[in-house]
Amino acid sequence: MKYLFLALAIILEVIGSSFMKVSDGFSKWLPSLIVIIAYISCFYFLSLALKVIPLGIAYAIWGGLGIVLTAIISVVIFNQKLDIPAIIGIILIVLGVVVMNFLSKTTTH
Repeated sequence: MKYLFLALAIILEVIGSSFMKVSDGFSKWLPSLIVIIAYISCFYFLSLALKVIPLGIAYAIWGGLGIVLTAIISVVIFNQKLDIPAIIGIILIVLGVVVMNFLSKTTTH
């Protein structure tokens, strides 16, 4: 259940970030409302995950996967380009999350 809460927090953070772009600086009310609801819900589910998952691990996964997914959304939906250094950085973020989850004794599986 703890990783379901963390996954929901990540998905909602990506939704909030994506709609922040669509809100055009919070000048459009519906996308702005979606941003607010997504972030409130995101932090709620993150707080539930933090009851069991250590803060450093949960935040690294949440932030890292949020960055990766948001970058993918920016390419696929907003037609933004990623250069080689950005792609390498994203790969390193994913590798960091994998190392923490499978090799670190800090996690609580």
